[in-house]
This record gives sequence, structure tokens and C-alpha cells, in this order.
Amino acid sequence: MIEGISIYEVLTLTSILFFIGTYGFFTRENLITVLMSIELILNASAVNFVVINTYLYPDFLQGAIFSIFIIALAAAETALAIAIIINLYKMVHSVEVKDTETMKY
Repeated sequence: MIEGISIYEVLTLTSILFFIGTYGFFTRENLITVLMSIELILNASAVNFVVINTYLYPDFLQGAIFSIFIIALAAAETALAIAIIINLYKMVHSVEVKDTETMKY
């Protein structure tokens, strides 16, 4: 257990992070900021796994293992997305969401 911090405070913080990421994902027009918003969403869910596991089942490590899996998945997703964004920038000279239609063809 975390001394002086209740589970509600941590879940409120991670919920705020999740909704900031969701808002950024749906409203931003730059691909880099969209990628950062996705990272916020994934990090909020990873923290939720750890906190819920710590408070409900302190002797088990399933929450930490799921968090490590989420972090590895986020790293792979970031590497792939950055590669796509770099190729798009070489083709179009822009990283705006509206310019991604050129990669269709």
C-alpha cells in the first residue's frame, strides 16, 4: 500500500491523464502530438494496472507484468509510428493529419 495516498486519488489522476490523451487524439492535427496522446492513454492504463494490483492483491505481480507488456507494446508502436511519420515527411514535407491521404496510393 502507498502511505497517505488512497486508491481514489491515483485512479482520479490516471483518469484525467486518460481523458487528456483521448482529447488530444481526437482534436490534434499534428501526427507527433497524436502519437504523444496515444502514449498518454497507454501510460494511464499501465499505471492503473499497477495501482489496482497493489491495492487489491499486494502479493501478486500480474499488474506489473501487464504494465511491462504495455510499455513494450508502446515502445514498438512508437518506433513504427515514427518510421511512418518520417516517410510521410519525406514524401509530403508535412506531418499534418490531413496530408496522410497521399499514403493511400
